Amino acid sequence: MIKRVERAEATVQPLPGRTWYTYIDKANSPATNVTVGVSVYLAGSRPAGHVHETQEECIYVASGHGRLVTPEATAELEPGVAVLIAPGTFHITEAGDGEPLELVCLFSPPVVPGSYEKRSS
Repeated sequence: MIKRVERAEATVQPLPGRTWYTYIDKANSPATNVTVGVSVYLAGSRPAGHVHETQEECIYVASGHGRLVTPEATAELEPGVAVLIAPGTFHITEAGDGEPLELVCLFSPPVVPGSYEKRSS
């Protein structure tokens, strides 16, 4: 069994500073252990950071430039770079100026997009 999803078929969810496209999850496929999507940050976007308490996140930079900042380290983001973010790691993604930053993101176990964003009271 395989599942092919084009961007036009992906579920779109606006999030702070970016747009999230869910390509593969349990809602549209038999996947039980992963969520795969693309996060597109507007040029110069620097939304507040967040934590995925139980998910590993692996990102791959498809296009654009930026930085991934944690309390322990900073990873420069450019096309062709992959970064692993361990569960429980607070991180901030900063898009560079001039062009959008497009990240292919894989979460395991699956994540509910946006569930990790801070909610205002």
